[in-house]
Amino acid sequence: MKRFITTIAILAITLQVSGQDLLDILESEAPDTKTFTTATFKGTRILNGHSVENSKKGGLIFLISHRFGRINQGVDELFGLDQSNIRFAFEYGVTEDLMLGLGRSSFDKTYDGFVKYKLLKQSSGKKSFPVTMSLFSSIAYRTLEDFDPANEPSFNEKLSYVSQLLIARKFNSAFSFQITPTFVHRNFTEIESDPHDIFALGFGGRAKLSNRISVNAEYYYTANPLESIEAKNSLAFGVDIETGGHVFQIILSNSITMIEKSFITETTGDFFGGDIHFGFNISRTFQLGKRKIKK
Repeated sequence: MKRFITTIAILAITLQVSGQDLLDILESEAPDTKTFTTATFKGTRILNGHSVENSKKGGLIFLISHRFGRINQGVDELFGLDQSNIRFAFEYGVTEDLMLGLGRSSFDKTYDGFVKYKLLKQSSGKKSFPVTMSLFSSIAYRTLEDFDPANEPSFNEKLSYVSQLLIARKFNSAFSFQITPTFVHRNFTEIESDPHDIFALGFGGRAKLSNRISVNAEYYYTANPLESIEAKNSLAFGVDIETGGHVFQIILSNSITMIEKSFITETTGDFFGGDIHFGFNISRTFQLGKRKIKK
């Protein structure tokens, strides 16, 4: 009986060790099933600022943005609707990770161009990564002739630059959040005490209400604002509505401008004092060429 029990114990230990070795072998040979997170935000904008989302490869986005005057101007100005600031832009997905864009704003008659590259992607699986990270860089050229002809700014003085690191996480299907460290350089300043280099930190979030509707919020804190215009921090709330190839955003913001160098550094309205601009973004995506479908 003792020999029988001893034999059974040895056999059990042997099977356990062999089984564990087999599991280790199978795990080491198993494919890396990494799954990348998609649709962190509905579109390429949270509200005023960029999100980590890009156009798909070969996708051309036509973006129209409107911001009207301040609501607290009253009925005589139809609560700001008599005034309008508009921006047209084209954004193209060179690859799944690289997007280029060009735009023109009526505010200050400004032309802008940008590049956005998705550096890292949030993923789950064997080698997961907690966030999506994108690099964004833009240049803006102001063409409004509001100066004395004898003191016309040079070409370089009309230029401004923006660099951002977009860091976003989709916590679940209903909630996403983004942090955006920002650096703005302005070649020209109105007064000597205005900084050429401005540092800001953006925060943005999205809460999903249904498959096609979500509510968004966005805030940019500026560490060293412009003194010449008593600049305020940009704040915005809005609703995203997706309708097929369109994404329609309804926005309330204290910023009347729609490019980073402007709404981050040149906002003057007090949102809670009634200086609110109603506006919207509407985007339409066109697919240029055929997309390869992975099998």
